[in-house]
Amino acid sequence: MPPRLRSALSAALIAVSCLLVPFGALAAWAAYGLADTGRYVTAMAPLAADPDVREAVVETVGDGILREVDQRMHVRPLQGSVTPFVHEAVRSFTQTRAFRMAWDTGNRVTHDAVLRALRQDAGSGAADAGPVTVDLAPVTAQVKQQLADDHITLAARIPVEHTAVPVLEAHEVAPLRKGFHVLEVAGFWCPVAAVVFAVAGIALAVHRRRAIVATALGTALGGGLLALALVVGRGLTLDGLADGVSRPAAGAVYDALTGTLRTASWLLIGLGLAVALTALLTRRLRSRPPRPARRRRGSAAPTQAEAPEPSRARV
Repeated sequence: MPPRLRSALSAALIAVSCLLVPFGALAAWAAYGLADTGRYVTAMAPLAADPDVREAVVETVGDGILREVDQRMHVRPLQGSVTPFVHEAVRSFTQTRAFRMAWDTGNRVTHDAVLRALRQDAGSGAADAGPVTVDLAPVTAQVKQQLADDHITLAARIPVEHTAVPVLEAHEVAPLRKGFHVLEVAGFWCPVAAVVFAVAGIALAVHRRRAIVATALGTALGGGLLALALVVGRGLTLDGLADGVSRPAAGAVYDALTGTLRTASWLLIGLGLAVALTALLTRRLRSRPPRPARRRRGSAAPTQAEAPEPSRARV
């Protein structure tokens, strides 16, 4: 094969490999991270201690309790005096182990429901999935018990209703479902294709060291693009939130879900730069001319006059 054709094919294969890097990371995250209930619950578990998430729970559950009391008991004049007690009871409960257990259980149930909705066939006519929420009915029951222990008069008549903190709106599920099927299939094949194209491009290159450097820098660039996409996606997600949804709490949820992707992007950047730098340094070290041997102190190289003459044959 002519060298020019080999170089062109090698460059094309390496370019395709580098383009597949961010998409492969995203697809693998969707297939093996986001779609796994155990990993999802593990990622969301630390949010039970996040102050913004706790405050969102306090506002949502507390307002839900007061709204139900007002509708059923018509005690709006008393609501102003009861509100601090209800909110403080919810706030106190969010610091207990029971709340963390309820948080994990709610996330597990919610993830299962959303995952079923995402895996539905878009052409089957199935109903769209509802919003991604955290079911806080167990929290309401615990708050009711705590208010009763504090001898709050209205505690016994507080209804235990399903109160949910929205995490993902319903209109956002439909577009995600369209791409979820593709990501689920590409979660395995996209990274494999990236590796195969990179190896083939390096093997086909005329100058393999340059091909390795180009592949490494392209991998680092792909990691950088992935990190930039996460930042842009965070801003778009928060800007699209409905009124009344806590932006700090939603931002904490987004950061928790995309933590693995952020780590992967920085690993790609670091690995690519390290490989490229190593290849360049080894090339420079090999291209240096060898240093002449140092003479010993006090010794001089024999001159032409001092050089021994070859022995002459006697006549």
